[in-house]
Order: sequence, then structure tokens, then C-alpha cells
Amino acid sequence: MTNAILSPGEKVHMIHRRHTENEPHRHFVGVVNSYADGMVRVTGHVYTVDAMTLLFFRRPEIRTRIVAAVSGEVLINVLPASVQLDKVVYKIESNGMRVTDGSDWHLDISDVSWK
Repeated sequence: MTNAILSPGEKVHMIHRRHTENEPHRHFVGVVNSYADGMVRVTGHVYTVDAMTLLFFRRPEIRTRIVAAVSGEVLINVLPASVQLDKVVYKIESNGMRVTDGSDWHLDISDVSWK
């Protein structure tokens, strides 16, 4: 029997590793469809940085992606079930960058370079 590290229905926030300073920021927020052998299938939205404002925005189209969870190319944060994915935004706070849905929940991503 194989234990899955991610389960269908779990909500996730993914930060794709940048290999160069000029490479665009790519974050993904969505729901796990399935997980097997280190690969995760997720459906949700891509968030990227607007080059003019340096603020994250959500791309409108829903995407389904296959991501190698064990590759070292992506940091995966499992979100609480209560997070409302359609309300997720990025906000600059006095001490850094946070991801929030407007509720009491937030994810501090200040330790990840976003500028």
C-alpha cells in the first residue's frame, strides 16, 4: 500500500523555482485532483507579477497542470480547507508579502524572493 503525501481535494499554493533573476514569477493556487509516484495533478489559477507594479495578479483562465512534486523545482504549501480559492490575493504588508483570502488566514511568503 502506498501512502500519498497529497490527497484529492486538498488546496495548495505552489511556488515555481526561478532559475534566473529575469525569469517571471510563477505561483499556482488550486486543488489537488490526484497524486501518484511524486506527480501531482492540480486545477486552479496561475499568479504572476505585473512588471510595472511589481504586484501579483491572477490569470483568469483555469488551468490543469501536472507537477513533479519531488523535483525540487516547486515549493508546495498545503492550505487549510477553509481557504476560499476564488478570493486569494497577494498583499504587501509592512513586514513583507502575504497571500490571503481576506479572512483571518494568510500565508507569509516574505522568505521567497518576489521582487
